[in-house]
Amino acid sequence: MRVTRIADARPYHAPGHSGMVGLRLQGKEASDTGAFWVGLSHFLPGGGAESGASDIEKVYVALSGQLTVMTDDGETVLGPLDSCRLAPGERREIVNRTSLPASMLVIIPND
Repeated sequence: MRVTRIADARPYHAPGHSGMVGLRLQGKEASDTGAFWVGLSHFLPGGGAESGASDIEKVYVALSGQLTVMTDDGETVLGPLDSCRLAPGERREIVNRTSLPASMLVIIPND
C-alpha cells in the first residue's frame, strides 16, 4: 500500500491553468500506479483551465464548490460529488464562476 498524506502531497504545474493549485495524490512522482494518476485541483474564484483537448480520457470529480465545465456540446456545472468523463480528443474549458474556492479530483491515464 502506498499512502499519500495530504500534508505531504506535492504541487504540480498544469499547463494552461490559472488561479489553480494542483496536488499530486497518486501516480507520476507520488507513487507507482500502473494505469493512471490522481490529482487534487484547488480553483480560486475566477480560476480555471483554458480551452484545450488531449488524446487521453479524463475523469473529474467535484469535491467542493462549483465548477463550470464547457465542451463543444455545451456546458454544465459540477457541484460536490458530481463527476464527468471527457473522451479522448474532447475539447474542454473549466472555470470557477463563483466567489468561493472549488476543489476537484482529477483522474487521468498514464501516458
